Amino acid sequence: MGTGSGTRVPIPDNKPFVTTLKANLKETFFPDDPFRRLKKQPLQRKLLLGLQYFVPIFEWAPRYTFKLFRADLIAGVTIASLAIPQGISYANLATLPPLIGLYSSLVPPLVYAMMGSSRDLAIGTVAVASLLFTDILGKVVSPTDNPTEYLHLAFTATFFAGLIQASLGLLRLGFIVDLLSHATIVGFMGGVATNVCFQQFKGILGLQHFTHKSDIISVLKAIFSQTHLWRWQPAILGCGFLFYMVLARFYSKRKPIYFWISAMAPLTSVILGSLIVYLTHAEKHGIQVIGHLKKGLNPPSYRDLAFGSPHLTTAIKTGAITGIIALAEGVAVGRSFALVKNYHIDGNKEMLAFGLMNIVGSTTSCYLTSGIFSKTAVNFNAGCQTVVSNIIMSIGVMLTLLFLIPFFSVTPLVVLSSIIMNAMLGLIKYEQVIHLWKVDKFDFVICICSYVGVVFGSVENGLITAVCLSVVRLLLVVARPKTLVLGNIPNTTSYRSIQHYDFAQRVSGILILQIDGPINFACTNYLRERIMRWVDEEEDRIKSCGEKSLQYVILDLGAVGSIDTSGISLMEEVQKFIERKGIKLILANPGSEVIKKIHLSNSIKTFGEEHIHLTVAEAVKACTFVVQVDV
Repeated sequence: MGTGSGTRVPIPDNKPFVTTLKANLKETFFPDDPFRRLKKQPLQRKLLLGLQYFVPIFEWAPRYTFKLFRADLIAGVTIASLAIPQGISYANLATLPPLIGLYSSLVPPLVYAMMGSSRDLAIGTVAVASLLFTDILGKVVSPTDNPTEYLHLAFTATFFAGLIQASLGLLRLGFIVDLLSHATIVGFMGGVATNVCFQQFKGILGLQHFTHKSDIISVLKAIFSQTHLWRWQPAILGCGFLFYMVLARFYSKRKPIYFWISAMAPLTSVILGSLIVYLTHAEKHGIQVIGHLKKGLNPPSYRDLAFGSPHLTTAIKTGAITGIIALAEGVAVGRSFALVKNYHIDGNKEMLAFGLMNIVGSTTSCYLTSGIFSKTAVNFNAGCQTVVSNIIMSIGVMLTLLFLIPFFSVTPLVVLSSIIMNAMLGLIKYEQVIHLWKVDKFDFVICICSYVGVVFGSVENGLITAVCLSVVRLLLVVARPKTLVLGNIPNTTSYRSIQHYDFAQRVSGILILQIDGPINFACTNYLRERIMRWVDEEEDRIKSCGEKSLQYVILDLGAVGSIDTSGISLMEEVQKFIERKGIKLILANPGSEVIKKIHLSNSIKTFGEEHIHLTVAEAVKACTFVVQVDV
């Protein structure tokens, strides 16, 4: 194709619409082709493979060995020591009874061990969901005035969170979670961590009455409006334990072989704090304690789901927000550790596992759980090999509930506040914010807006603001694709942007433009004006330099992955515009989708087959060949 030695651009076969639609839907919802192993298999084998796909424990359990169990046992005991104090602390953050936090570390990990595909992910309650429960549910039902109704709404919110998570997994809609960009999560987590840290001054200062709002202004007002009620005893105890845990974490980071020091710090703080209170009767001197705790395993709570509550809408809203955030965090944590060990986890299967464990949890006196980075890091460093470490952790929690729970009745609340503050300090990723500033200023703005929205507004408003900014950025990329002027790299057939490569040379009489993105209805007006402006600017530059007049405009379509009818119309309009100037339009490097649409729209006659080339180099060669012939 083309004058000179150009090669004809092949036109792809025009497949039926139904076939194309089926292929696109399969790539969108089933990119991993989960049913490929079922092809040409007998029925019994298909049933077995299907069971192994949806319930992974049936796949790896037959290959499980004592050597793996020995590693998982050590890891499970280690994360159990972290799960017990964290469970109680995060339940306190969610304004729920302490036992609910322990219950939530018993049943959900067992469900995940059967359904999950990550070998390293450690399951438990999360700070963000705990704060959101207080922030959203606490606005409609007071957890202190109506604790029973608040608890029932918490179970209901957990049920709907699980239902939404499982639905996303079953419908293969995991890509929705990708709207929570890395920058959004960094800012959101940092904002939540900041608010949670300030809220813990309630326990550090021994305050009994505090605001249920999460924004920093309300929290600071609640702190400094009660200066006359501050107590020095819990302040000294809390700061001492906080310093100990921060020091332990710092030491473990410096010497990873001693990771267990940081992992054991929360539990040792609880034990030491409880012993101090027990031996000194500190509860009589301003130190608040958890109080009486009842022995026993998770009681059923399916009858407590408040489907008939007037606040059901709020429970659904809480479940939707916390469920999606928990998905984003849990899947991201699982994938990051899977990359380290070089194995793959299925995001949709993870969503289904999270959803089922929260649905089951809501019926067994648990509130929202997910994968936690801090606990997963401990699990990883402890040498876990499979999800059996979660089962060991659950057994540890079960033994605690059956035999050791009365000991925690004298645990001071200030120690729980210190544990939460220590965990939250690890979520403020200032080094990642600096990295965002260096690499991508727009991502930095999204991160800061998310942080400011959470800190000075509310958790949900901050999240919505950040997601909206991320969507705006996505739309800008679609609606404003880049156009670049290309030049030849000397002594090669490569063409690169003259802005990025100073040594790239313009081709006399030819303007080479690269469109960097899909051409669709959202960007046609912009591209029309931008291409016309490039042509006018090139003509002005040529006149000022006294060079040979502009004769050809080559559009490099190599980066155009798709084009719609509006895009085809755009290219026809551009051709008419430059033809009126006595210039010819040449198309180079069109992809299969582009050349197929050009052929189907019959625009191939408009552009002319001789003006469509496989590469920019061929297009330039053809243009210079024509010029030489004319001369």
